[in-house]
Parts: sequence; structure tokens; C-alpha cells
Amino acid sequence: MSKLGTLGARLHRGEIGYDFVAKRRIWYGVSILVTITAIVGLVVRGLNMGIEFEGGAVFTTSKTSVSAADAEGYAEDASGKDAIVQKLGNGTLRIQVSGIDTGESDRIKDDLAKDLKADPDSINADLVGPSWGETIANKAWTGLAIFMVLVVIYLAIAFEWRMALAALVALIHDITITVGIYALVGFEVTPGTVIGLLTILGYSLYDTVVVFDSLKESSKNITKQTRFTYAEIANRSINGTLVRSINTTVVALLPVAGLLFIGGGVLGAGTLNDISLSLFVGLAAGAYSSIFIATPLVADLKEREPQMKALKRRVLAKRAQAAAKNEVGQPVPASEGEPDGQESDEDGPEDAAPAVVGPRGRTGSRAAGPRNQPTSRGRGRGRPSGKRR
Repeated sequence: MSKLGTLGARLHRGEIGYDFVAKRRIWYGVSILVTITAIVGLVVRGLNMGIEFEGGAVFTTSKTSVSAADAEGYAEDASGKDAIVQKLGNGTLRIQVSGIDTGESDRIKDDLAKDLKADPDSINADLVGPSWGETIANKAWTGLAIFMVLVVIYLAIAFEWRMALAALVALIHDITITVGIYALVGFEVTPGTVIGLLTILGYSLYDTVVVFDSLKESSKNITKQTRFTYAEIANRSINGTLVRSINTTVVALLPVAGLLFIGGGVLGAGTLNDISLSLFVGLAAGAYSSIFIATPLVADLKEREPQMKALKRRVLAKRAQAAAKNEVGQPVPASEGEPDGQESDEDGPEDAAPAVVGPRGRTGSRAAGPRNQPTSRGRGRGRPSGKRR
């Protein structure tokens, strides 16, 4: 078994682990700071909306030796506006200028033909109206709202409303960070970006639902035991699924990183940036939120219940009692208990002596030491050797 597999098995059994829930205030602070930065970037810089949303023209030239940088300068001089130029694989140029009408398009086309030393008829101009992009945006917002409502309803039925609320907060967290990154980086927002944003919602929920399912199973009959609080069981659920979450996230990020950094960065296929950036940031943010935001938030909400508060008091009282009896033996660590973290009160009263480790590592409900055996009345009677036949 590989080291990673061994680590995952030990995390699942509770032999080792990191206390994510106890440090939840740190994760909340980090998320709030990143979210505020994303919102500030969105407000200050805004989104670089593509031509599909703002309207404009796309000029496609014939094969030319002019570089994309030079063509961008020609297009901006001719239009007086920012232009986006991409060098296509067949040597042609795709020049995109937003916010122009038909009359401006014809003039810009003639100016580009002169600067590029090409025949005006060899340059194709396609006009895009802003109403089409507005329709796409409205449908995207409608789809997002319907998706959120359905997710909350499903999680509330399959799990409980606290988990549904925590998952919704995690989704909003992921979308806000992804949109803010687009504003800070300045990548163009296209219909591909919208598709990427809608796609990451499912990936963002995947790890969250896996942890919630483990937490639901581990917290059955939680009030019938006095070994763990709800927050501790939630933390064990995170650790038990941690390696699985890391593996699935890394496997999903590798191809997306190839599109973003190799396809868009090294090979210059800028058309891949719009969808690959949203997928890359969304996948990473979704893995983070499922571990550091959603589950700790569920633990916070759950421990506000009177039953969970009473359970926490009983657990702490039992531990204090065990610490007081530490003179007669060493208490068994929580990780050496039952795998599912459940210890039924039916096994004995809550004030029973804690399990201790004897000289040979055996555990029991009493301190290890010499036992006084009652002497048998008939032992050795009538036999010199003292042995029975």
C-alpha cells in the first residue's frame, strides 16, 4: 500500500488527524479576507465583458505576417477603443472591438486593410448585437437561481437544513471568489465563462456532499454516547474523507491546468482562457470551502442546539472525571476507541471508571493491578501436594 493510501486509511480510522473545526475562526477569517478582496476588485476594476455581452464587431483577416501586438495597435488607433487580437493557428488574425455599430465597422475595416496592406474584401466583419449577450446573461442568472433553490431543497431533504444552508454559503463563496479573480486578472468574460461558472457549482458541491454523508452516518445516535462532541465527530468526518477530496480535486485540476497554462499561456490559445480560468479557480475554491467552510459551519450551527449543548457538557464532565482518576491508570485516547466514534451509554453509567491501559497494554474499566482471589475452601484438602485430581 502506498504512503498516501496508508495515510488515508489512518485518517479514516481516526488514528491521526488535523483539527479543522477547532481552528474554524482562522478559516473564516481567511475566506472573509479573500472574498472582500474579490468584491473590491469587482467594484473597482469591473468585469471585462466580451463582445457577446456588449456588442461590437469581429474582424477576421486572411493569412498575414503581421504580429498580434501590431494588429492590436492598428485596431485601437482605427476604433479609438480597446481591441483584443488573437493569432489563429492558420496564420490569420481575429480582431475584436466592442461597442461599435455598422457604420464604424465599415470604416475600421478599411483602415485595417490599409495598415495590414491587405485587400478590404479579404477581411470579414461580423457584427454582434448586445441584445444577444443580454439574453444569455439573463438565462444564466435564471439557471443559477433555479440551481441554488433545487440544491437547498435537496440537501434539506437528504440531510438537514443546516447542511443545506452551509452548502449554499460555500457555493456563494466559490462564485464570488471566481468572479473576483476574473475582475482582478482582467480576463474576458464570454459565454464560455458562464458555462464554466455553472459547471463548477456541481464540482463545488461534490466534496461537500461526501463530507456531509460521512458526518450524517457518524452522528447517528450521537446523544447516546459521551465520548465525542458533535464538532469532534464533524472533524473526524473531514479527516476521514480528506485524502479522497484531495485526490479527486487534483485529478480534476490537472487537465484544466493544462488548458489554462499550456494551451492559453504557452501555446497562445486565448480562447481557452475564458472557460479554463473559471474551472481552475472554481475547483480549487470548491475543495477549500468543503473542508474549511461548509463542515465547520454545520458544526457551529448544530452545537447551538440544546441537545448538542447538553452532550458537550456531559462529554467535558466525563473527561474531567477521567482526568481526576488519572492516578490509577492512563485513559485510552479517543483515537483508540471505536472506529465510528460511538460509545453507547447502555454499556454503563456515565460516571463509570474510564478505560485504562494496564502493564501489557490491555484495556478495561478498572485500574490494572493485583487481584485478590478468594481461596477455595477445598483446595489441597487430603493431598500433600495441594493439587486436585
